[in-house]
Amino acid sequence: MTMDPLAPLLELADVESAVNGARAAVDGAYKHRALRRQGGAVAAEISLRCAVASAALEGHRYELSDVRGGTVLDAVLQGALRVAEAVPTLHERWHKSPRQVLARLHLLAGTGVLPEHDLGKPLPEAAARLDTLLELVATEAGDPLVRAAVVHGELLSLKAFPGVNGIVARAAARLTLVGSGFDPRGLVPVEVAHLDREPEYIGAANAFATGTPDGLRSWLRHYTTAITQACAEIPALADPFR
Repeated sequence: MTMDPLAPLLELADVESAVNGARAAVDGAYKHRALRRQGGAVAAEISLRCAVASAALEGHRYELSDVRGGTVLDAVLQGALRVAEAVPTLHERWHKSPRQVLARLHLLAGTGVLPEHDLGKPLPEAAARLDTLLELVATEAGDPLVRAAVVHGELLSLKAFPGVNGIVARAAARLTLVGSGFDPRGLVPVEVAHLDREPEYIGAANAFATGTPDGLRSWLRHYTTAITQACAEIPALADPFR
């Protein structure tokens, strides 16, 4: 029997109960009536909001109304929009070819931001840790929410994809949540919750990078809280589509 490398994370104080609570929040949010008939429209709205939030977390903040109106030409924001649009076509390939998917995410996010010859290429100094992470993705090890959190935190820590590393990290985490079936329709606006809790997001990500049990716990607690908060916002986003 292969040992689950992420199992020890569930033994950290309060983490397993937080993971279970986040999973219950997702299950509850998916029962909203509007999602039965207008799930596609709701998912498109959430995808837009998540792209705007992801760009904002990179320091490129714009009003949602301006982005919706097509007046924002900022390259980072446009990259985040391209990445969000690609998630439904990439999630099935994520665990099969994670390296190629990351290269694609970097290309989509970095076009117009980085020189063309730098696109799709992780920094060589991150190669060893990136290999270990991609093995975790390929084997689909552990609880999917914990795996998504680790993918997100590790990519932030590695800074392997210069220029738009955060956008790539958040997209990879979303691909994990969608592809694993935890959030199969991509309806949880977790990037919006990360932005709402930005100081905590940054602090917890820095704590994760230390690799200490307390640092890992801090990040997992932030991540599960963000998922739970994001689920609470789904009814308000879905109601206009009823």
